Amino acid sequence: MRKSLILSAFLALAVLVFAHDQKQKSSPANGDLDASTEAMGHGHHHEMGPHMFMSTLRSPQPGDEEKARQIADEARQALEKYKDYKVALAEGFKIFLPNLPQKQYHFTKYGNALGEAFRFDASKPTSLLYEKSGNGYKLIGAMYTAPVRFSQDQLNQRVPLSMAQWHQHVNMCKPPKGREMEMVSRNPKFGLAGSISTQDECEAAGGAFVPHVFGWMVHMYPWEKNLDQIWSVEHAMKL
Repeated sequence: MRKSLILSAFLALAVLVFAHDQKQKSSPANGDLDASTEAMGHGHHHEMGPHMFMSTLRSPQPGDEEKARQIADEARQALEKYKDYKVALAEGFKIFLPNLPQKQYHFTKYGNALGEAFRFDASKPTSLLYEKSGNGYKLIGAMYTAPVRFSQDQLNQRVPLSMAQWHQHVNMCKPPKGREMEMVSRNPKFGLAGSISTQDECEAAGGAFVPHVFGWMVHMYPWEKNLDQIWSVEHAMKL
């Protein structure tokens, strides 16, 4: 059962990547930003749909900027070796859906993901983030995770919520067995790109409702020029 759910979640995320890319190609930029974020005049913001939940952006506190910068500095030094993507593969990182064209490829190490349930270590991200470059990959960032049970205060202890926003993929309707490919239809009902986002709707359609797909996630791009870009939500949501 657990293995089936994980596979369905992976496929759902793949569909989300595909759907987001298609939307970017066919739709004008949407300027409808989260009101509270826009009011703060901060560079981090993202439009939230029914399948995305973002942590609340907080007012900066003394030490937040310094901590966010220290995390980025530590990651930049520790992850430098993974600019050679073959080193990442040799150390146990696995490419998530390598045959699906993506803006960002996640090289994931599940042992690190397990470790992040108990600690935060900037040098041991759950995933390394790469862009395709010729026949290889170019390292651009890292993704860190936390258990879904974590409160936002606990997330703030890891990375200041005035500097970064964590996100969750939520409200997924897993399609009935044998109908998984409906998630890649033009107007899907199921999956993280689907129109169904409530348990009642999902059960009426014969699906299985999944409130949270994986846990909390935050992306970081330590080679960018400033903190807004290093912890950019817009960059992260390009998937």
